[in-house]
Amino acid sequence: MDRFDFDLFTIGAGSGGVAASRRAGTYGARVAICEDSRVGGTCVMRGCVPKKLLVYGTHLRDEIEDAKGFGWTVEGAKHDWGALVAAKNRELDRLGGIYLRLLRDAKVTLLEGRGRVVAPHTVEVGGKRYTARHILIATGGRPALPEVPGVEHAITSNEALDLPALPRRVVIVGGGYIGVEFAGIFTRAGARVTMLIRGDTVLRGFDDDVRAALTSELRKRGVEIQADVELQDIERRGETLSVMTKMGGLYEADAVLCATGRWPNTRGLGLEELGVALDARGAIAVDEYSRTAVEGVYAVGDCTDRLALTPVAIVEGRALVETLFRDNPTPVDHQNVPSAVFSQPPVAAVGLTERAARQRFGAVDVYVTSFRAMKHTLSGRDERTMMKLVVDRDSQRVVGCHMVGADAPEIMQGLAIAVKCGATKAQFDATVGIHPTAAEEFVLMREKRPDPTEREPAA
Repeated sequence: MDRFDFDLFTIGAGSGGVAASRRAGTYGARVAICEDSRVGGTCVMRGCVPKKLLVYGTHLRDEIEDAKGFGWTVEGAKHDWGALVAAKNRELDRLGGIYLRLLRDAKVTLLEGRGRVVAPHTVEVGGKRYTARHILIATGGRPALPEVPGVEHAITSNEALDLPALPRRVVIVGGGYIGVEFAGIFTRAGARVTMLIRGDTVLRGFDDDVRAALTSELRKRGVEIQADVELQDIERRGETLSVMTKMGGLYEADAVLCATGRWPNTRGLGLEELGVALDARGAIAVDEYSRTAVEGVYAVGDCTDRLALTPVAIVEGRALVETLFRDNPTPVDHQNVPSAVFSQPPVAAVGLTERAARQRFGAVDVYVTSFRAMKHTLSGRDERTMMKLVVDRDSQRVVGCHMVGADAPEIMQGLAIAVKCGATKAQFDATVGIHPTAAEEFVLMREKRPDPTEREPAA
């Protein structure tokens, strides 16, 4: 008789944990998974899905405003924030039910409660211990809060998704993807939004042209962006929150959203006591096969802080199951993974930024275009689309694609295939565009931007 209760015990029922558990279950493994919140994890319940539903709902304001240019008269349009949140919650309930059924159909045992590794091959949930040949940590991430006085008055992205009413004034601390996405949601719903960012543009880590383009577009849409500032403290004065910066700036708001990043959700899991290596942020150190320093313990997804993207967590989870239960060692390739930011307008990218490409290859060719989309010649909206290709000069391989503008994520998914396959600029040029579309510009760019040393100095 097997000395273990399960072949695989997964802590965390988010995207990565569910993907791994389901796949292992369908392969005949005895699998258990535990979750102390809702099955579905960050993406489905507290991140990508609910956030994008709010983006869809609030972006309709643009369509209503643009309608006049196309001959439509839309009278009396108004937005009900509570109705949008309620509709979003109904969809999350539906998705939660689907996830529960998928686990049940794969014969995965679901345990409600927080899991903790208490000994080799042993997990405790709700005071009961279970043994497993393999333990998978898939606990995701959690919002990071700045250590400043009064931060308890702020909300994170978790609470922002469930506000019962739309705040009239919102201060967003942080200019990363979460900050810019909620800036779009709140602004288009009718709130007055102020962003406090530490740099001069939003989206640190993205291509510089992307950052500049999105910062400009956010300001056009009424987002007040205060650059090069740091948070000092937050005070509550009656029903109003007062935000002070270290530079002496004072901002009043009805809600303060701290969007200052996310940390691996690994506290209190018993990992350090077991000997699992964690970095300063709490991220679990793993190798290319998602193995930790402790035999029989593995980790996938945001808790490893490799690439904090839902599809990556899913791929890592499935690859681990191939390795453990199919005698098919499967490493995960984290190169050229496409990503998107559902700001308004959205951002998407695959491959290297211009800065990173220059560091890796030295000489690169850069192609950039900025234009007013055909739709806005009639809508009258002051919005520009930006597209960029980064090409390794020696091999002429396209190593980076970047876009700010409508449908950027949808367009980038197709370009990611080309970049993953090592397509060259000549192959992009030889591809016939679909006209009239914005996407065709990616195969029509011919004029290289001068190298930085060749550019005219600023006046």
